[in-house]
Amino acid sequence: MEKRRLGRTGHMSSVAIMGCAAFWELDQQGAEAALNLALLRGVNHIDVAPQYGLAQELLGPWLESCRDQFFLGCKTLERTREAAWADLQNSLKLLRTDHLDLYQLHAICNRQDLEAVLQPGGAIETLQEAREKGLTAYLGLTGHGMSAPATHAAALERFDFDTVMTPLYPGLMGVEQYRRDFQHLMALVQERDVGVMIIKSVGRRSWPEDVKKYQTWYEPYDTQAGIDRGVWFALSQPGVTAIVTAGDVRLLPFVLDAAERFTPMSAQQQAEAIDQMTGEPFFFAAEGKQA
Repeated sequence: MEKRRLGRTGHMSSVAIMGCAAFWELDQQGAEAALNLALLRGVNHIDVAPQYGLAQELLGPWLESCRDQFFLGCKTLERTREAAWADLQNSLKLLRTDHLDLYQLHAICNRQDLEAVLQPGGAIETLQEAREKGLTAYLGLTGHGMSAPATHAAALERFDFDTVMTPLYPGLMGVEQYRRDFQHLMALVQERDVGVMIIKSVGRRSWPEDVKKYQTWYEPYDTQAGIDRGVWFALSQPGVTAIVTAGDVRLLPFVLDAAERFTPMSAQQQAEAIDQMTGEPFFFAAEGKQA
């Protein structure tokens, strides 16, 4: 699997990052089977968060013996320094490690979220202290929804984050405001050498009422062709390092296969991918579980 430099971190991350949001409904055996598959296919970067059910508890025992083989990113949804510090200590304990590689502010989706973490006594102070004490090497932020790229660009003007994690799939680039915001963000991250990770690359639309086949809160594409299109589209954007695998392990083999076979899309192919999703309802950030 291709590896790309994650911005100023210098880490050569696999273009597919193992997203542990997929562990929401798994047991230890199921989680380890997914992790073993990812390792076999060349994945060297893991993304996890306290909000992903028992993901930290499931990941910790497996990761303990191979910690040095992975770039480990974790997150906090807490907004205050005190609560985020407690969250960090619990994550380190459950993950059975004495350090993270990347610690991120989770679900910074709008200006209100951003102000909450950057104000005096906010969670950003925990991230800074964690880096000073060697508990993490790098600091980042993640976000969901239509305002995420604009919010992340504003965040980079306020604090020198090392990475951002933001949504992208072809249908979003068919929305004029989103496209402008995403392109502005990408210009900024390339100028500042910020690593970029993409979530929801295989997204299709919001779930139709009373229909939900996967544990992702958005309806994903679940054919190899649909997944190829989303993964390849995201990885074809200048400045993008990697995509995070979808939040359901049943999709994992398809996403890994797409990542392994990635070939950059031409401008015409990208335009066609956007056109193919024109008219599909695009999804917004959901309350509760974030994947």
